[in-house]
Amino acid sequence: MVIRSISNNGLIYRQILCLRFTSTIAVSNHEPITKTTTQNFLETTTSKAIFECNSQISKLSKNGNIQEAEAIFRQMSQRNIVSWNAMISGFAENGNMSKAWQVFDEMPKRETSSYNAMVTAVIKNKCDLGKVYELFCGIPEKNAVSYATMITGFVKAGMFDKAECLYVETPVKFRDPVASNVLLSGYLRAGKLKDAVRVFEGMVVKEVVSCSSMVDGYCKIGKLVDARSVFDQMTEKNVITWTAMIDGYFKAGFFEDGFGLFLRMRREGDVSVNANTLAVMVKACRDFVRYREGSQIHGLVSRMPLEFDLFLGNSLISMYSKLGSMCEAKAVFGVMKDKDTVSWNSLITGLVQRELISEAYEIFEKMPNKDKVSWTDMIKGFSGRGEISKCVELFRMMPEKDDITWTAMISAFVSNGCYEEALWWFHKMLQEEVSPNSYTFSSVLSATASLAALIEGLQIHARVVKMNIANELSVQNSLVSMYSKCGNTKDAYEIFSCINEPNIVSYNTMISGFSYNGFGKEALKLFSKLESTGKEPNDVTFLAVLSACAHVGYVDLGWKYFRSMKFSHGIEPGPDHYASMVDLLGRSGLLDEAYHLISSMPFDPHSGVWGSLLGASKTYLRVDLAEISAKKLIELEPDSATPYVVLSQLYSIVGINRDGDRIRNIKKSKRIKKDPGSSWIILKGEVHNFLAGDESHLNLEEIDFTLNMIGKEMELITISHGNSS
Repeated sequence: MVIRSISNNGLIYRQILCLRFTSTIAVSNHEPITKTTTQNFLETTTSKAIFECNSQISKLSKNGNIQEAEAIFRQMSQRNIVSWNAMISGFAENGNMSKAWQVFDEMPKRETSSYNAMVTAVIKNKCDLGKVYELFCGIPEKNAVSYATMITGFVKAGMFDKAECLYVETPVKFRDPVASNVLLSGYLRAGKLKDAVRVFEGMVVKEVVSCSSMVDGYCKIGKLVDARSVFDQMTEKNVITWTAMIDGYFKAGFFEDGFGLFLRMRREGDVSVNANTLAVMVKACRDFVRYREGSQIHGLVSRMPLEFDLFLGNSLISMYSKLGSMCEAKAVFGVMKDKDTVSWNSLITGLVQRELISEAYEIFEKMPNKDKVSWTDMIKGFSGRGEISKCVELFRMMPEKDDITWTAMISAFVSNGCYEEALWWFHKMLQEEVSPNSYTFSSVLSATASLAALIEGLQIHARVVKMNIANELSVQNSLVSMYSKCGNTKDAYEIFSCINEPNIVSYNTMISGFSYNGFGKEALKLFSKLESTGKEPNDVTFLAVLSACAHVGYVDLGWKYFRSMKFSHGIEPGPDHYASMVDLLGRSGLLDEAYHLISSMPFDPHSGVWGSLLGASKTYLRVDLAEISAKKLIELEPDSATPYVVLSQLYSIVGINRDGDRIRNIKKSKRIKKDPGSSWIILKGEVHNFLAGDESHLNLEEIDFTLNMIGKEMELITISHGNSS
């Protein structure tokens, strides 16, 4: 027989294949291998040769060598039903449905398995289900696989009504367990628990797959009692059953129950844990911050033939990184023979989160295939160290950038107080036609809020609405903050009122907005509303509330909230809460009470505490307390001009000019200068800064001329008003 070649490699491969088969036959028959034997091999009718050819067709198809598989199939002088089915499946696996149909049509005789193979092929390639159903209906003798396969097609297409109808039509002997399991799993994946329960309870034969599916389904929606009931009634459990129940406990927040069930699984010994079970355990130890148990699981992994499993290794690195055990994370990384991008990124992320930026950068530079995650992590790392120039350098070196990378860069500027640069990069992002995400808008709105740039904020708000993300909670909270900090509490509260389910950040932002805009009563009213919702306030909430009390002078209410922090909410007041109370007492003239509170603080007061007392001392002309406050401030901030300026002004007010001059001379001798006043304006997307005494602006002459003209016009208006009166 002449072997027709598809390719040179194919010819050589098939000749080698023939030689291997014929050598086996020749040896068994004690015959020498000849050229004639090799050439006539494919004409043999031995079942062993057909079996070998069928095996090679399947193997080649799975490896994508469909042409070579077809060459063997076409040159077989005799084929059995397995040969035809293997070729149909091979074409289907490689996405060539026209060829699969061709082989199906060529079949001299079709059995039920042939129809099943064709139905499976069409469903797998998401072809016309109507045509598939016609094919299914044409099967002369359907079996359990036929019904299960067709039901699978309907389930995958989301056509549950048709799946249910066919399931009802399925003969009882063919339903359980395969057809029932298919419909059961489909309902569970679609979140149709009631339908899944109905199918499960109607099953006559419930085997381990059925029960495991129900355990997993119940666990995923938090019905642990029902899941455990099914679990306990199972006479046979496999590793999937145990893992599903264990993971269910962890996801519901019951670490002890999940870990205890894992120990029971190990004790009973009927089922061995696998890599997936251990990965679930490692993730739980990470999420519940359980170092001891996590290290025990690591020890178990090391004793099993799973030590270098890639997924498990990555899980261990992630766990140790989250727990702050970077030495262990690096040790796991070091012993892993195979590493992927996730391995490198997990270690880099852990080091960055622990502020070990230099070590993270060393790993980053050694990383063979850097992706967006690794680049972005390093940008975040250097941003945390305030090295903005390094962030920019890394960003510009990146081969590909997406919205997440741009957002990280903009956030780097915002977190380091470079708000003007953040706005500039945001506009550059838009010019590059990269679509911002909700985190981008949250970050850039924070910049506009810090600049009190209302016009810029309005433009960003308009873009948010246009992109249809104005209802995302993080964006809504940022808009509330932006409008509040720009002094527009009306619009801020309007947006807050439109939030469907405000979280504690939403309330804190709005309460703070009312507070620092002078609407103390409104802030306290909103706090009462927060308490009525059952949401638990946090330390930030109480800062805003105490500030509101200070603005309206509610001393008794301030003390009430301050004391309730610890006794009603379990929150220890921090330095800023004490500073707010000192400010409240100082504004109300209770300076001795304020000083007593400072003296009772369980930690050293920061400059804000003494600054509040110093300001109140000047207002109420308490030289004694002003001197104490100024001395403490100078110790904490030796380069600050504030204590010298305030104290010298107070001395002048009370007529102690000699001491006022002395303080000013001390300040002058130390070459301490008061920071100049500043202002800014945003014009055509560009921020223009102005400092007191600064003459460096490029348009200074035009600005001076315009200001002089305005001044003269104001003088004329004043004169005309004076004459008219």
